[in-house]
Amino acid sequence: MKNALALAIVGLTAIPGIAAAQAPPPEQPVVVTTGEGVVKRAPDRAWVTVAAESRAKTPQEAQKQNAAAMSSVLAKLKGAGIPAEAIQTSGYVLQPEFDYRDGRQTLRGYLARNTANVRVDELQRLGEIIDIAVSSGATMIAGVRFDVKDRAALERECLTLAVGDARRRAAALAAGADMKVVSIVRIEEHGSSAPPPPRPVRMAQTEALQASEAPPIEPGEIEIRTTVTLTAAIR
Repeated sequence: MKNALALAIVGLTAIPGIAAAQAPPPEQPVVVTTGEGVVKRAPDRAWVTVAAESRAKTPQEAQKQNAAAMSSVLAKLKGAGIPAEAIQTSGYVLQPEFDYRDGRQTLRGYLARNTANVRVDELQRLGEIIDIAVSSGATMIAGVRFDVKDRAALERECLTLAVGDARRRAAALAAGADMKVVSIVRIEEHGSSAPPPPRPVRMAQTEALQASEAPPIEPGEIEIRTTVTLTAAIR
């Protein structure tokens, strides 16, 4: 029986084409490139962070004063056309404050701070909105951040540019080796850049606000950047 099985195997391997069909195909050569896409646009939306601070001898009084101050700020903003869904509380603090003298700690009073992020969709009104917030009781403008309303569309455009860049790089690499790209094996996205962090408003601007002057705000330009990795088969 063993001799018959051995003869069968030998017979199969001796038949032309059988061994070649069973062998694994040669590995396809590939190139791996990284492409980058960049899209720049003028911003059409902004977030401004406003806060109201109150100090009093007791926590209850500090809280009461702060509630009145922030309520006034939010009412004026809504009256100026800012919708309720464009205003979001981002922080609330109620804490004691101390004086230190001769190594001793003495309770001075209590601080209450309410902070809110306000979305401004009419960018030309940003300075006016900041002025309204401060004149109605806000004691601090913590930062301004610019963005675009249709960020998703710009990110898709950025991805298209990044893939095109990666394909051109792959073609250049293949051409350098007297080869060409025959197919795209894999594309991996590495994500887009996040919106820029809030930019603090300078003290000079705060002083201008106290004089009922809208601060000069320069939105500049938004840059969205993304990268992809592309694997291409060549021959």
